Parts: sequence; C-alpha cells; structure tokens
Amino acid sequence: MVESDLNVLEHDLVPEHSLLSEQEAEKVLANLRITRDQLPKIRKDDACIRLLERIEGPINPGRIIQIRRKSDTAEEFIVYRLVISKDLKG
Repeated sequence: MVESDLNVLEHDLVPEHSLLSEQEAEKVLANLRITRDQLPKIRKDDACIRLLERIEGPINPGRIIQIRRKSDTAEEFIVYRLVISKDLKG
C-alpha cells in the first residue's frame, strides 16, 4: 500500500484530529488559562498532522490541534496539542 492511499484518521483506534483556527485557539487557551507552551506537543511529521496538511494546507509550528477521544466512562473528552517542528525545538 502506498502511503498516499492510507488515511490514518479513518482507523478505529485513531481519535478525531482537527486544526483550530487562531480565534478558536485563543479562546481555548483563555478558557484553560494556559499558554501555548504549556500544551502537550505533537510533531509536525506525525502521521495525523501530515494528513491534515493534505486537507487543510500547511500547518506551521505553533498551531493547535484538537483531538476528540471516545471514552466508555466520559463518552468523549477533548485534548489539545501544540504543533512543533520535526526537530523538537518548537
């Protein structure tokens, strides 16, 4: 299978990933009372980010990704990740 044929976001074990607009990101950060640097990180070369870039266009370091996970106890919970460069320096 060629990588371009594989959509990791369609796999049952991969939660829904979406790119937040800058306005949405600022609102999330304000509600959580944190800065971007305090978010957990996700590398720009992560398979989900590479796929999102094919859908959304280039995703630069500093953007925020929303991840919706299904849960048996909480039904759904949302986490956020800060996109960082491939070299892990941000």
